[in-house]
Amino acid sequence: MERHFDQDLAALKQKLLTMASHAEKSVSEAVSALVNRNLELALAVKANDEVVDRLELEVDEMAINLLAKAPLASELRLVTMAMKLSQNLERVGDEAAKIAKRARDLSNEPPLKLQLDFPKLSALALGLLKASLDCFVHKDPAAARSMIPKDREINALYKQLQAQIIEHMKQSPDNIQRGLHLLVAAKSLERIADHATNIAEEVVYLYEAEDIRHADKL
Repeated sequence: MERHFDQDLAALKQKLLTMASHAEKSVSEAVSALVNRNLELALAVKANDEVVDRLELEVDEMAINLLAKAPLASELRLVTMAMKLSQNLERVGDEAAKIAKRARDLSNEPPLKLQLDFPKLSALALGLLKASLDCFVHKDPAAARSMIPKDREINALYKQLQAQIIEHMKQSPDNIQRGLHLLVAAKSLERIADHATNIAEEVVYLYEAEDIRHADKL
C-alpha cells in the first residue's frame, strides 16, 4: 500500500511538472507573438491554454484520490500544495492567453512608435516562475525565500512600462486602443510574476511547514 502511495505521489509531481512546462511555453510564445507581431503563434497559445486547463483538472483529481488515503503530515502538505500550485499554473496560462489575444488584435494594426522593454519584463517574470518551480523540484526552501523579493523588480519595471504607455496615449489619442492592448499585456506579465511568487511561498510551506504569505504585511 505504501509503495503504491509513493508511486501515486511521484506521478502527481510529474503531472505538475508537465503542467509547468506547458504554462512556461505559453508565456514565452505569447510574448514572442506580441513582440514579433506573429498572428499564427498568438493563435497557437490558445490551444496550449486548453492543455493547461485539462492538466489542472487531472492534478486535482489525483490529489483528491491521494487525500483519501490519509497521508502523513508532510505528504498532506505536498498533496494540498500540488492543488495550489496547479491553480497558480492555470492562472499563468490564462494570463498568457490574455497576452496572446492582445498580440492577435495588435497584429492587425500598424505598430506603435514606442520602445517598450517587454522582452525584459517577460524574461524576469519567466525567470522567477522557472526558479520557483526549480525550488520545488530540488526541495530548496532557502532558495525559494530568496526568489520572493525579486517580484519587486518586476513590479518596478511594470510601472515603468505602464507610465510610458499612458504618456504615449495622452500625447497620441488616436493610439489609445493599441495602448490599452499593451497595458493589458504588461499587467498580465506582472500577474505571472505574482503567481510565481505564490509558488515560492508554497515551496517554503511545503518543506519548512511555515506559512510566509503576507509575512511582510504583519
